Amino acid sequence: MSRTGENMDFDALRRAMQENYEQPEGPARNARAELLLAEAEKLNIPLAVIEALGHQLKVYNYSSEKDKMFVPFARLLRMWDERPEDFDEYETHSLHWVFKWVSSGMVGQPHVPLASIEKWLGEMEHRYRLAGHSERAVRSTEFTVARSIGDLGRAERAYTAWLAADRDTMADCHACELHDQGWWLAERGTDAEALELWRPVLEGEYTCAHEPHAVLASSLLPLLRLGRLDEARAHHLRGFRLVRPMESMRGAYADHVEFCALTGNEARALELLAERPAYFTDAGEPRSRMDFLAVVALLTDRLTSLGLGAQTVPGPAGRTWTAAELAAHARVEALSLAGRFDERNGTAYVSGRVRERMDQLPLVERLPLGVRATPTAAAPVRPAPAPSADAAADGEPDLAALLAEARRLSAALHPDSVAAWAAVAEAADDEDLTPRDRAELTDHEAMGLGPEGVELFARAAELYEAAGDPGEALAARARGAYVLALSGRTREALAAVSEPYERVLALFAEGGTGVQQAASVLVGRARILLQRVHEAAETNGAGDGSAALAAAETAARELLALAEPEAGNDVLVASRAAEAQATLGELAAHAGDAERAAELLTRASEAFVAAGLPWFAVEYEARLTGIARHLGDAEAAERAARAALEHGADFLEPTGHAQLHLQLAEILGATGQFGPAADHALEAQHWADEGGEGPTLGAWARHQLGGFLLRQGSWAEAAEVLESALPELSAQTHGDGAIVQTHWWLGDCLTELGEHREAAEHWLQAAEIARQWPEQRDHAMLAHLAAEALGHAELLPEAEQAYARAGDLWRSLGNVHGLIRSLRARAWLAVREEGSGLDTARELMGEAVRACQDEAPDDDKDDEAREQLVAELAQTHRQFGDLVARSAPDDADDEAIYALFEEALAHVTLAVAGFLSLGEDALHSRTGAQLAAGWLEADLEHPDWAAARAREVLAAYAEGDRADQTVVARRAEAERLLRATSSTA
Repeated sequence: MSRTGENMDFDALRRAMQENYEQPEGPARNARAELLLAEAEKLNIPLAVIEALGHQLKVYNYSSEKDKMFVPFARLLRMWDERPEDFDEYETHSLHWVFKWVSSGMVGQPHVPLASIEKWLGEMEHRYRLAGHSERAVRSTEFTVARSIGDLGRAERAYTAWLAADRDTMADCHACELHDQGWWLAERGTDAEALELWRPVLEGEYTCAHEPHAVLASSLLPLLRLGRLDEARAHHLRGFRLVRPMESMRGAYADHVEFCALTGNEARALELLAERPAYFTDAGEPRSRMDFLAVVALLTDRLTSLGLGAQTVPGPAGRTWTAAELAAHARVEALSLAGRFDERNGTAYVSGRVRERMDQLPLVERLPLGVRATPTAAAPVRPAPAPSADAAADGEPDLAALLAEARRLSAALHPDSVAAWAAVAEAADDEDLTPRDRAELTDHEAMGLGPEGVELFARAAELYEAAGDPGEALAARARGAYVLALSGRTREALAAVSEPYERVLALFAEGGTGVQQAASVLVGRARILLQRVHEAAETNGAGDGSAALAAAETAARELLALAEPEAGNDVLVASRAAEAQATLGELAAHAGDAERAAELLTRASEAFVAAGLPWFAVEYEARLTGIARHLGDAEAAERAARAALEHGADFLEPTGHAQLHLQLAEILGATGQFGPAADHALEAQHWADEGGEGPTLGAWARHQLGGFLLRQGSWAEAAEVLESALPELSAQTHGDGAIVQTHWWLGDCLTELGEHREAAEHWLQAAEIARQWPEQRDHAMLAHLAAEALGHAELLPEAEQAYARAGDLWRSLGNVHGLIRSLRARAWLAVREEGSGLDTARELMGEAVRACQDEAPDDDKDDEAREQLVAELAQTHRQFGDLVARSAPDDADDEAIYALFEEALAHVTLAVAGFLSLGEDALHSRTGAQLAAGWLEADLEHPDWAAARAREVLAAYAEGDRADQTVVARRAEAERLLRATSSTA
């Protein structure tokens, strides 16, 4: 806007409109366009008003106020009809172009009668014919109208005519056309064909301001229906990132909410709703509001069906909404809007489509996305086993059947045995149970309580004694002693287990109890002694506490000697023998013998699996994974981690799943298998969130996942995941190194996505943390990267400051290569300044040359270091020459230009000599410099010298690889130089 009392001129108006168009979509941009129209009207220049109206129409079209675009269009059309000579070629084209927006836009406004839409469609066809345009755009618009009102026969005919018509300057861009064509194929049930049609857009061959945004959104459900889940996830992460800042893309935004609602990502969907509260009420485009409200109803109905109807959810401003309330409201609003369209169209088509959309069933039960979301419900709990035997006639569980099932599971050492005994307790009265029943019931209740079960284990021991089983009574007491050790009372635990230990050995020797009971006491004592070793290691460091370690080893060997001979005859005894092997493996690890530990843990895990007890192998396979990694045996580590996941699949808690998946992800990532690593990191973050560990383990998994995606070149997906991880990463939990790395990776991603300013912000934040580290190389590198990004973002003063900071750091580190590169970059920034910029650039380039020369190769440096310095000096001279040559002002006289070119040639000639001394390793660099020198010599009217340069390049590549693009390009340029010099000779 102009200053008060000061009108804009036409050029200023045009700059202001361009600046406004580059602002984010929304009411603020629209309001600015309205003010600019008022400025245009003051100029008394018809073309200024035409351009301002066109600008206004464009910003309205790409906003939530689409209904406002009809007024400026009507005024433009009237001006055209009255004085077409006021329109220049561009505005004439634009007027006809926006006819498509208006004609198709009317169909999304239910207050516009169908007759008016048909009238405008006919008007468009007539005017296009008069202007000599193809009917392609007309048929495309007719297709949009017909499909929107449900006239599918007409839509098919228009579609066919659209494809048959010639493309001309009025046709939509390839990307937009392919989007609409693919949408129609998907609507007709040919998802695979639609995705193939969209492929050039998805792969970036065709793009525009709103593509591939819309195609990515439209592809989500077809991919889910085809079972291509990884692609669907990727399209959601990539596509939502594009749609998020585009206010006008409410329909595509709704597609992403719908995708989340149909893939078990209700929490993510709610977060999407919370980001766009205005979408509930913005009325400028009723069709996209109807679509948005339909998926809101779908989502909130889904939450209500999951028992979460009372949960507070984001909704229209002004009140608090529960899921159930919002579901009812959104359904009514969506159907009300649909009814208005149907009333206008004279069909029930739109209402039918809206109902179908709201009533969809999930397409995937669970599709982890890799991004943070607050869970909508507690993690699912694995159900207790159902009774396997008969039930009473009234439907109540049969006690005898419950007891039999509980004893079966106990005999198999199954993890569900505790739950089975709990079912017995719920079904039984005390008088229904024998003393033996009560003993086992109490024993398993104590097992379920962990460290809180000490007193119940003592009660179970009394009941076993009363039932005439003294051996099992001693085993229960040993279990009670072990839970004392788990609560940190190991000294008390050892005292408590000593009597059961002595008594059971005597009883076993007399034949008064079996090997099961004796082994159960011995394993309890061995566990307590192993716990003492752990405590000693925590206090004194691993490998210390030799007395405790020796005692534990003796106990484990005693257990092994007792149990191993009978392991083939009894599952419980086999488990005790396997645990003895595992204990010896743990002790070997504590003693620092990793190879012996791996051998013993492998033997123990295999024994558990062979005994039909794979769930007991999981803990030791996980431990074995870590030891194998320590030994550098990636193959063994991967094998153990996969085994742990397989054996624990049905029994692990969510956090256990997360830890194992993350462990495997890190192993695979370390061996360069980034795709599989990303898959497991994705699973890890999902299970961590399910287990309530989202801010800790989940954030770390997201950090790792983002890194793996980055290494695969999936920049947008990686950025979305890393941005999700960053708020929950903390120096206390994850270390400040993880925070720096996440910012660093984000900078890499955003640079690839062209978001240079944002990349610089992340690198600068990382640099501020790294500033505090003793080793400053990362600090220097991050400052340098930030400077590069700031330069790309045209923030030149900030870039200069960051390069200077990086240069000081490189100098303090003695890193001459980093220093030289920062000086060269500052020189290129300086030459972009007016006035003394070239003088400053010369000083900086001169300083870079001196830095190279000060580090001149000497006999103490190895060959590689010498060659690197020579290459750096040659590259500096090459850049110095290019910088000087390009700095010649357009209005400079010949003498000044010749002086600059002579100066440039001197530096490029030095560069050629430097690269020449490096031999074949610097061939491409040398020939590039030779050609640069040749062109300068040609401009300085030395054609013979220039031709000689060209012939040197052709000779250098006489035997070159013709498939090498650099060789091809160099030869072609040398031939052009030869032709140029021959014409001036």
